[in-house]
Amino acid sequence: MKKLNIRYFTLVALLCLVVSSGFAQDGAVLPGESKYKEPTTKMWFNTYGKIRVSKRLFWDAQTHFRFEETGSVNHIGQIAQIYNRHALGYIYSKKVNFSLGGVLRINFNTDHESADRNVVPEFRIWHQYQFAQEVYRAMIYHRIRIEHRWTQGFQENSEYTYRNRWRYMLRAKVPLNHHKLKPKTLYIAPEAELIMQSGKTVVASPMEDLRLTTTLGYILTPRLTVAAGFMYSMGQDLNNGGIFKQSYTGRVHLYYSPDFRKVKNKLPEIHLND
Repeated sequence: MKKLNIRYFTLVALLCLVVSSGFAQDGAVLPGESKYKEPTTKMWFNTYGKIRVSKRLFWDAQTHFRFEETGSVNHIGQIAQIYNRHALGYIYSKKVNFSLGGVLRINFNTDHESADRNVVPEFRIWHQYQFAQEVYRAMIYHRIRIEHRWTQGFQENSEYTYRNRWRYMLRAKVPLNHHKLKPKTLYIAPEAELIMQSGKTVVASPMEDLRLTTTLGYILTPRLTVAAGFMYSMGQDLNNGGIFKQSYTGRVHLYYSPDFRKVKNKLPEIHLND
C-alpha cells in the first residue's frame, strides 16, 4: 500500500509539474517554441534637465513624449505615453551620483478597436546609481536604476498591479572631432540596457526589455546638448513568457543643465548627463 501511495503521489507531482510548465500568467499556454511579434515602430522626444540646487544636490527633471505607429503611419502615428520623471540627486564625486524620486506616466490606449478607457495614470518610485569612468578618449557610464511601479489596465475599475523593475545600462560616449567631450564636440554613444521585472504577476516573463541603441550627439555649450538615435528593443510579453515583443524606435534628446549659483560656489564639471 505504501509503495502504491508513493507511486500515486509521484505521478500526481509529475503531472502538476508538466501542467504548470505549460502555462504562463492567467492560464495562458506557453508555445512549444519562442514566438516573436511583428516589430512596432515608435518615436520618442525626450528632455533631460540637471538643475544644480546646491554644492552637492541637483534636481533631475525629465519629460518624455512617446509616440507609436497607427494604421499606415509609422513611428509618430499617435501619442502612447507622456512621462514626468523627477528626482533629487546627490553628487558624491565627480564621477559618482545618486538620485531618488517619483514618476507620473500617462498611458494612452492605442487600440482603436477597444471600448475601454482612453487614458490611465501610472505611478512609480525610482532610485538610480550612476558611475562614470574615462577610457582613453571616451567616457563609460554604468547606470543601475530600480523602479517600483503601480500599473492598471484600461478596463473600467481595473485594479493597480505592483511590480519592480531592475535596470542596468552600459553606455559609452566617444568624441569624434576632438580628443575629449567639450563644447562643439560631435560624439557617438552606443548603449545597451537590460530591464528585468519581478512581482506576483510576473510568473514566466522576467525579462521585460533588452534595449540596444546608438545615438549621435552634439555638445552646443557646457549647459546644452542635442542628440538623436535609433533603438531596437525586445522583451517577453507579461501575459505569456513564450511570446516576445519587438520595436524600432527613433529617439530625439535635449540635455540642459542650468546652474544659477555664484561662480565661487561651483564644483568642477561633473559627468551627469545620461
